[in-house]
Amino acid sequence: MFRRQILKSIGVAGLALATGVSAACAQEVVKVGLILPMTGPSASTGRQIEAGARLWMAQNGSTVAGKKIELIIKDDTGAADQSKRLATELVVNDKVAFLGGFGLTPLALSVGPVATQAKVPAVIMAAGTSTIVASSPYFVRTSFTLPQNTAPMAQWSAANGIKTVVTLVSDYGPGLDSEKAFKAEFEAKGGKVLESLRAPLMNPEFAAFLQKAKDLKPDALFLFVPSGQGASLMKQVGERELAKSGIKIIGTGDVTDDDQLNGMGDALIGMITSHNYSAAHDSPENKAYVAAFLKANNNMRPNFMSVGGFDGMAAIYKALEKTKGDTDGTKLVEAMKGLAWVSPRGPMSIDPATRDVTQNVYVREVKKVDGQLYNVEFATIANVKGSN
Repeated sequence: MFRRQILKSIGVAGLALATGVSAACAQEVVKVGLILPMTGPSASTGRQIEAGARLWMAQNGSTVAGKKIELIIKDDTGAADQSKRLATELVVNDKVAFLGGFGLTPLALSVGPVATQAKVPAVIMAAGTSTIVASSPYFVRTSFTLPQNTAPMAQWSAANGIKTVVTLVSDYGPGLDSEKAFKAEFEAKGGKVLESLRAPLMNPEFAAFLQKAKDLKPDALFLFVPSGQGASLMKQVGERELAKSGIKIIGTGDVTDDDQLNGMGDALIGMITSHNYSAAHDSPENKAYVAAFLKANNNMRPNFMSVGGFDGMAAIYKALEKTKGDTDGTKLVEAMKGLAWVSPRGPMSIDPATRDVTQNVYVREVKKVDGQLYNVEFATIANVKGSN
């Protein structure tokens, strides 16, 4: 009770003072607090990010720049008020040098004031709304943005005979980002978006939206739902027989999430998506990553959330190497600007102007390979910026 009263009394504005000696002071243990949805509807996101982060540590050791790295995992259940409370506790009680994780946009945004006031870097390993990083000078992103992943799908559609599209997205930040980016790019190239449909994020029921899309008879239906909801959506797409009625199904790779793809069935074969990562990405780094991930996680296939966690830890380690172990938050953020490395997803970097991720985006087709469904890449758009 006393601890709760103290936390309540200091508020966000008092975080820097409440931490006592700031994170700038040298410490033998550098604590990294990951706030993830480990339970609830987005639990697969939390599971994948944690697995990616732990794999980085397993492969690169738990010591960097002479400091021992300690990972602290907190479950926010997908609730923004929980995310903010946990971030406050991690800063005040655990004195973390880094925050990270954030499975959905509202969760990331809720932590922004905490990171800013405490001057603690917060690494966005999942949430994809384009404006998140600009909301705090201590945010750095290693995942993706929806405009970054969506524009290549619109470009491919316009270049491949698709003239009319209906879009169906989840009604929250990333969905609206995706809807806007697709419409702008597709119509700039001569296409027409007939209707922009939005399904609720929580407990979505897609049937009525899919029927409306079918009745409009577009050349294609563009889809975005967050990681974890693709299986339910695609089951209903199949039940409405949109593909059989001549409507091509396209979308971002969030829909054909590698973690769930095999369970979605052969009806997805031929679906075209654009995204920043596929477990089938053909590179030595990714082949090694997938093999190690499968071995460490009871044959769970890595998805794009996992590389967000893996590369999030890479950014943390590389920043500490640049500061020679100095955990001053402002210095660490500066150290992250301009970082570049080869990820399992391909080459990536942190834009020094925006603190957002720059990476390749791939156009892929769902195919059956050795009896399993994969997103097989066939085109690369290089060095796409996460935000401008």
